[in-house]
Amino acid sequence: MGEQVSDGGKGTAEAAKRSPSKEPEEKPRKKAASRRTAAGKAGSGKASDDETAPARKAAPARKAAPASKAAPARKAAPASKAAPASKAAPARKAAHARKAAPAKKAAAGGRTTTPSARKVTPIKKAPPPRKQLVAPKKATAAVRAAPAKTVVKPAGDESRTALVRRARRINRELAEVYPYAHPELDFENPFQLVVATVLSAQTTDLRVNQTTPALFAKYPTPEDLAAADPEEVEEILRPTGFFRAKTKSVIGLSKALTEDFGGEVPGRLEDLVKLPGVGRKTAFVVLGNAFGRPGITVDTHFQRLVRRWRWTAETDPDKIEAAVGALFPKSDWTDLSHHVIWHGRRICHARKPACGACPIAPLCPAYGEGETDPEKARKLLKYEKGGLPGQRLNPPQSYLDAGGRPAPPLGAG
Repeated sequence: MGEQVSDGGKGTAEAAKRSPSKEPEEKPRKKAASRRTAAGKAGSGKASDDETAPARKAAPARKAAPASKAAPARKAAPASKAAPASKAAPARKAAHARKAAPAKKAAAGGRTTTPSARKVTPIKKAPPPRKQLVAPKKATAAVRAAPAKTVVKPAGDESRTALVRRARRINRELAEVYPYAHPELDFENPFQLVVATVLSAQTTDLRVNQTTPALFAKYPTPEDLAAADPEEVEEILRPTGFFRAKTKSVIGLSKALTEDFGGEVPGRLEDLVKLPGVGRKTAFVVLGNAFGRPGITVDTHFQRLVRRWRWTAETDPDKIEAAVGALFPKSDWTDLSHHVIWHGRRICHARKPACGACPIAPLCPAYGEGETDPEKARKLLKYEKGGLPGQRLNPPQSYLDAGGRPAPPLGAG
């Protein structure tokens, strides 16, 4: 019996090795042995003892059965197969760590980047800085574009010193843009200038320049014009507008010059303003351009621009003259008037200023009131700045050298 059990143990071990999947058969054997053990206990005599003995001896054999050891072998087999997987896992982790390492370096130093890092955090190129254009250093016939961004406006509490500095800087910039600025009325002597200035009210200098050649050809002196037939003078002055009133003024001032000043134009302000049709504006034009005596000409262009530039908030011409005159030396008054008036006629227009083509835009508090697009603003320029003829039929040579063209005579277009 013992040999059969031991042989059975070996057979069981060999069977377990040959077929590891038959492990569940061990449970029926344990149940049969337990039934036999119970039957031995229920019997009596030696037969019972003899029958139970093999059961006791068989118990260690069943306990020492290699089947119990086979289970770890079967479990170890998948483990041995899974071992490469467990080893591969760290390898994959190490590979991932090696791949991720450059990304960390890139984050720290910004030297190396992986394709995935580029996709996640793309680097955007900064836009190129805009170029801010300022007034040209040297005056030319061309006009540079104004800055694209909005110009910083002076503070409402701008100090007197800051205002003076800004105003004088504007005048210096305009002097570089219009070095050829001059009175835009054709004249050969003080008498022609005073008459032309009176006729320029409510019309353009161009229209006056096209009209006065016929007037002065027929009436060259104050005495001739004082004795003229008003109807004939009216017919000549008709193109200037308000010709009846203007005829009365020019004949009246010619009589005053003949009777009171011996046919000569006086060189003092208090004498000039006594002539019919002559006010402070006309007087300063004559004094500054015919006699070389400084004066500020406050015409419509001058009034508009000095208010846009916040040099003064006054609206009365006499008060504007006093306020602006206090900002500049007296020696600058005549040229200042030319610079401001020329700029108002060519670029800083009343209805639609060409802000995008203005060389002093960085200094102008009113920048943006007009057209700011450089291309559109250039189309608004007038006279030599727009490539068009000027207002004088006989301009100075400096104007022609700067690219200006003489105006056509009356009836020529």
